[in-house]
Amino acid sequence: MGRGTPRYRVAARSGETRAVPGPRIDGKHPVEPARAGAGAETAAETAADTEGDEVMKGTVGELGEFGLIRELTARLTSTPAVKLGPGDDAAVIAAPDRRVVATTDVLLEGRHFRRDWSTAYDVGRKAAAQNLADIAAMGAVPTAVLLGLVVPAELPATWPVELMDGIRDECQVAGAAVVGGDVVRGETITVAITALGDLRGRAPVTRSGARPGDLIAVTGWLGWSAAGLAVLSRGFRSPRAFVEAHRRPEPPYHAGPAASELGATAMTDVSDGLVADLGHIAAASGVDIDLRAADIDVPAQMSDIGQAVGVDPLHWVLTGGEDHAIVAAFPRDVKLPARWRVIGEAAAPAGRIPQVTVDGAAWEKAGGWDHFGEQP
Repeated sequence: MGRGTPRYRVAARSGETRAVPGPRIDGKHPVEPARAGAGAETAAETAADTEGDEVMKGTVGELGEFGLIRELTARLTSTPAVKLGPGDDAAVIAAPDRRVVATTDVLLEGRHFRRDWSTAYDVGRKAAAQNLADIAAMGAVPTAVLLGLVVPAELPATWPVELMDGIRDECQVAGAAVVGGDVVRGETITVAITALGDLRGRAPVTRSGARPGDLIAVTGWLGWSAAGLAVLSRGFRSPRAFVEAHRRPEPPYHAGPAASELGATAMTDVSDGLVADLGHIAAASGVDIDLRAADIDVPAQMSDIGQAVGVDPLHWVLTGGEDHAIVAAFPRDVKLPARWRVIGEAAAPAGRIPQVTVDGAAWEKAGGWDHFGEQP
C-alpha cells in the first residue's frame, strides 16, 4: 500500500483459540511443504465413524443411489425442531414463529474447494457453515439443513460419507440438523446446501436498516481464511491455524440472534470480504460507512505471513472472504458484549452513491469475491 508505519493495530487477541504454536512462514521457523491430500490429518476424527463400514470398500457407482442414501441418512442426528426427518417425500420442521428464514449456497469442486487441500469432512463443515452463518446474520437461530449433492460414479464412497459427517457436525455446533436432500450423478462434485432458521419472535435484521450515526461492529475472525489460502497457494500447510481457518471457518452463530436482541439495525456475515459486504449494507441502507484501521486487529502471526508473501495483512482483513464473521450496525447507545469490536461508523452519504471508506479514503486495492468476476 506504500505506507511507512501501519495504521492498524497489530495484536494477538486474548482468548483466541485459532492461534496455535508451530512452524511459521516468516523465515524464522521451518515450514513444511504441502503434499497431496494435505488435509488428510483432519479426517482422523471421522475415521472411527467410518472404519469397518462396507461403504468404505467401493465407489459411489458400486454402492448405488439408494445404498448411498442409506449410508448418509444413517449418520444423521436430530433436534426437537425436526418433527419428521429423512424417509418421506419431505421433512417437517417446527415453525413456532410462523416465519421461516431460508438461504442456499453452492460449492463447486475446483472453484470453491480442492480435494488435495481439503478432506471431504472439511468441505462438509465449510459448506454447512457458510449457510448457517447466513441464517445467524438475519438474527435467526438455525434449525435445519438440506443437501443437494452431485458426485461422479467413480468417486470413492468414503468421500460423500465423510462429507455428511462434516455437515452433520457443523449443524450440531449451530443447533441444527440435516433433514433431507438429494444425490445425483455428475462429472463435477457439487455441494448445494439449503439452511432454514427460526426468528423466535424477533424481526429479521436486514442489510437496509443502518442509520447515520450508527456504530459498525464485528465479531468473529477476519482475514484468517484468506491468509490460509495464501499459505496453501504457495505450497505450504502451516501455520496450521490459518490453513484450518480456510478449510473450516468458525462462524459465531450465537452472535446474530444476540445482536438482534441488542437492537442491531443492519447485519450481514462476512462471506465476500469486509469492505464488499459492508458495501451491501451501505447501498441497501443509503449510508456511507467509514472504517478505522487503528481499531482493526491484525494478529502478529498474520503479519508474519504477510511479510513472507509480500501482502499487507490488512488487505486480507478488509477483502478476504469466507471467515463468516458477523458485522452489524448498532445505535450509539447500545452496550456491546466483549467479543464485539467497534471498527467504524455510518454517516449520511457524501455523494450520490453510498460508499465504504477506510480512514476517510477509498480502499485502494480491489477485493471481495464475485463469482462472475476475475479471480486471482
